[in-house]
Amino acid sequence: MAQPESAAPAASTSQAVPGTRRRKALSILLLVFGSIGLGWFLWWHFIDQFQTTTDNAYVAGNVVQVTPQTTGTVKAVNVNNTDRVQAGQLLAQLDETDAQVTLQAAEAGLANAVRSVRGLYASTSQSNAGVEQTRADFQRSQHQVEQAEAQRRNALDEYNRLANLRKQKFISVEALNQAQTTLQAADATLAAAKSAVSSAQAALQKARAQRSGAAGQTEDTSIAEHPQVQTAAAQVRQAYLTLERTRIVAPVSGDIAQRAVQVGARVIPGTPLMVVIPPEQMWVDANFKETQLDNVRLAQPVKLTTDLYGSAVVYHGKVAGFAAGTGSAFALLPAQNASGNWIKIVQRVPVRIELDPDELQQHPLRIGLSVRAEVDTHDRSGAIVVTTSGQDKATLSSTEVFTLQSTAADAVIAQIIAANSGKAVP
Repeated sequence: MAQPESAAPAASTSQAVPGTRRRKALSILLLVFGSIGLGWFLWWHFIDQFQTTTDNAYVAGNVVQVTPQTTGTVKAVNVNNTDRVQAGQLLAQLDETDAQVTLQAAEAGLANAVRSVRGLYASTSQSNAGVEQTRADFQRSQHQVEQAEAQRRNALDEYNRLANLRKQKFISVEALNQAQTTLQAADATLAAAKSAVSSAQAALQKARAQRSGAAGQTEDTSIAEHPQVQTAAAQVRQAYLTLERTRIVAPVSGDIAQRAVQVGARVIPGTPLMVVIPPEQMWVDANFKETQLDNVRLAQPVKLTTDLYGSAVVYHGKVAGFAAGTGSAFALLPAQNASGNWIKIVQRVPVRIELDPDELQQHPLRIGLSVRAEVDTHDRSGAIVVTTSGQDKATLSSTEVFTLQSTAADAVIAQIIAANSGKAVP
């Protein structure tokens, strides 16, 4: 009878053990999930809410088109895709025969214009000398008139004196007639002198008009600045530039891509030949969802990784600007949401991110590479839109290649003018 009584407590003890184990397991699970929840909350509170991430980002850069500036036939192509070129390096050569002939004709025209203008200056000098000569002739004629007038007065006085004497019968008729003849000769001499003065005066006016016409073509100018010379110089400059433009050079330094030109092709201005991509002018276009941009501001730091280098290489950039519209708004066929059935789709806004030039030089990128961008939004004091038109060195470039062509043309023109101007003419 004692054995059944001792078995009852043992059974109750065995039933209590599983319940205790369940409670312990539930406590452990609650502790684990609570720790996970607390950890997630702390991570979101201190880290995740200040990060905006997207893997819809790609490398972008300047794609500099190389196009001819004159019509011609391609004679040589000196580069291929993937080649690295320097600014001013010869990429392709057009046939320059016609351009050389045109330049020679223009140079001859400029030389002829310079010599013609020299003739105008010489004509002006001759006109000045002619005016001085005719002025001297006019003054001499006036002096002769004065002499003829004096002789006539003397002849008239002598005739009047002899006429009075003839009335008194003191002289003969022959003496009076001789005095009258002398007076008539003096009158003729005076008339001739006055006619000579009129002729000299007309000659002086004509010489002055000729001098004025010659001076009007050279007044307040030099040979180099004369309109005729400037017109011929412009033709030389155009012909020289046309010849220089048969040499198609790289506008900037970079890598050759999309080469489409071949030897023998007939090209016209604007024909795409190839592109040059400057490796230092790269940035990232990150396409964030519109719901991700509420805390994104300009100049916020960005960490970027690429599929090319993996997570081992981290680029550090900054937010440089936001696109003026979503990607769908600038699509070739933008959506017309006002027609048909409508389904809301979260739009994406391209955000331009500048890269560190030193990091870009150490680890070069290529246009179109996939990028993962992570924006740190702790500092939200920056602007949302760009309010200035600052010169962005990462995206703007310039070239002096074409300026050098114009400078060389000016040097050729100056040499031709100097060779044909002469030393005694201004």
